[in-house]
Amino acid sequence: MQSPKLAGAKPGVPSQRYLDIAEIKEDIIIMKDGTIRAVLLVSSINFALKSMDEQNAIVQAYMQFLNGLDFPIQIVIQSRRMNIDDYLRKLGESEKTQTNELLRRQISDYRDFVKWLVETGDIMQKKFFVTVPLDPSTDKQKGFFARLSEILTPSVAIHLSDAKFRKNKESLMLRVNSITSGLQSMSLNAVMLDTQSLIELFYTVYNPELFESQRMTATGKLQLEG
Repeated sequence: MQSPKLAGAKPGVPSQRYLDIAEIKEDIIIMKDGTIRAVLLVSSINFALKSMDEQNAIVQAYMQFLNGLDFPIQIVIQSRRMNIDDYLRKLGESEKTQTNELLRRQISDYRDFVKWLVETGDIMQKKFFVTVPLDPSTDKQKGFFARLSEILTPSVAIHLSDAKFRKNKESLMLRVNSITSGLQSMSLNAVMLDTQSLIELFYTVYNPELFESQRMTATGKLQLEG
């Protein structure tokens, strides 16, 4: 029997209303204002361990990289407490199956040390991202209320035709290739995130606590509402 309180309950406001993202399609983020984004995951280098000449070369390359840009980019650093539960679990399994008593004790001591080091040292895991945008729209005559309606109403989110999307994506990829080449001049490797990785990234950003206990389902297995 349905509860009287639930019988007349209305569905809550979907969280998508509060996001600027309209859609993630073919590894591209489509925003509600019609602009599109690509996100690059970038490697890191230990600048302090480089020689003076190497440091100067990196700084010069970075300056040339920034001066060569004719469009804006966003650099994001994500810091999260390192989770080594899986690693510790594997060490525990190795300890149980180890027949050599000395090696079993060494594994146990090493596992306790790593756990203590992470807990007391507050070791963080850092990821570096570069967001590459493209604004395909050159029409600046849209009225204030039309723009406000697009922001407040998800259903008004831009829907690009397939041909238009392909053209915009091609232009965006030219920028991505330019950024990738510039980063390589500083010995930095960059990989463009695919659709699954993008969804997981935003899932961790908006659900930092749930991510550790409830891993995301692969996009191919997700059931989306029509």
